[in-house]
Amino acid sequence: MEAAGRREESFIDEHGVRVHWYGWAPEKPRGVLQLAHGLGEYALRWERFALDLVEAGWAVYADDHRGHGRTGLEQHGGDYAKLGRLGPGGLRATMEDIRQLTSIARAEHPSLPLVLMGHSWGSLMVQSIVDRHSRDYDGVVLSGTAYRTLTRMNSGQLNRRHRHLGTTGNEWLSRDPAVAAAFVDDPFTFYADARKLFGLVDGMRLLGRPARGLADVPLLILIGEEDSLGGPRSVELLARAYTRRSGLADVRVKVYDEARHEIFNETNRDEVVADLVAWLEERVRD
Repeated sequence: MEAAGRREESFIDEHGVRVHWYGWAPEKPRGVLQLAHGLGEYALRWERFALDLVEAGWAVYADDHRGHGRTGLEQHGGDYAKLGRLGPGGLRATMEDIRQLTSIARAEHPSLPLVLMGHSWGSLMVQSIVDRHSRDYDGVVLSGTAYRTLTRMNSGQLNRRHRHLGTTGNEWLSRDPAVAAAFVDDPFTFYADARKLFGLVDGMRLLGRPARGLADVPLLILIGEEDSLGGPRSVELLARAYTRRSGLADVRVKVYDEARHEIFNETNRDEVVADLVAWLEERVRD
């Protein structure tokens, strides 16, 4: 099925779950960006971003993770109230699904550079994936991310510092009030406490430090100054770990003044997209 240049496909993973994924591409892409979305959202919420990348010459692949979007709705028999539950295999299976989409993207574009990008929860999974498979990617982008320790990552009430700014409970996402309102109105989006949703075992699997001796892949970290998940200090420590512990030579951090968690839905989103495209052009173009 195609709509507005979008491909809609699916695959069955090793646990029997049908994972829905989407692709956008220019006629002759110069590279591929694979996106892992955040908790409580879904791939098509990133379609505007994907089309921006297509305009810049990049193909984009993104799946609805376990428990999310069309994947989650099909898993749970159409019950929107059960969205967020990952199902058999839990977090590990969710990350393996991301890896399976990597294999699909590679098979379709074997000669092009492939960049793995994760936002929020997606960025935490991407960190874990890169720990084991850094050689499989030509670049890594982390958005709205954090250093994955109990003291440097907020897994509690993410809207606490912004709750005086509105009544939706989603003011922490963006300075644009339309973003918070749309999040409330969208049946596929939801706020979830990761600790309660995933339980102790999968919750602990989200923690960790960058591994030693990674392949020297270029890394870009983008974050809002007012991001509730980690924040600038958390990201500074993460970047230092990638440099000193993992041995990466090309680690860049960009902090956007006053921006909140969803920098690609922020009032300065055009600046953020332009910065990402410039980095892609400089580091990993074919």
